[in-house]
Amino acid sequence: MSDRHTANRRQRQRRHERVRKHVAGSSDRPRLCVARSSRHISAQIIDDEKGHTLCAVTTTAHEVGESLRDVKGQVEKSRRVGRLLAERARAAGVTKVVFDRGGFRYHGRVKALAEGARESGLLEF
Repeated sequence: MSDRHTANRRQRQRRHERVRKHVAGSSDRPRLCVARSSRHISAQIIDDEKGHTLCAVTTTAHEVGESLRDVKGQVEKSRRVGRLLAERARAAGVTKVVFDRGGFRYHGRVKALAEGARESGLLEF
C-alpha cells in the first residue's frame, strides 16, 4: 500500500479516537457505529457498558445483498441499510442511539445511513 493510503487511514483512525473520547454507548442509549469501505458499508449497535453488539447490518451479508441488488447507487444502498438497522434495533428493544461516525465525514453514505435510521424511527442525539 502506498504512503498516501497509509497516511489517510492513520488520519481516519486518529479522528475516530477523538470522536470516541466523547461518544460512548450505554444500556439506555447504545452506540450506532458505522464502518465503510469503497464498496460496502456496515453498521452495528453496541452497548459499550456490557461490550455486546445488539444488532448489525452489512451489505456483505447474503440476505441484505440480495435485497439491495435492484438498488442503484451507493447512497441509496446506505439509506436502506440504515432503515434495516432501525427495524432490527426496534426488534431488540432499542429506540435511542448515539451516532458514532467512525472517523468518517458526516457526508454522503454515512449521512444517508443515519438519515435512513432516523426515517425508520430510530431516534438519535
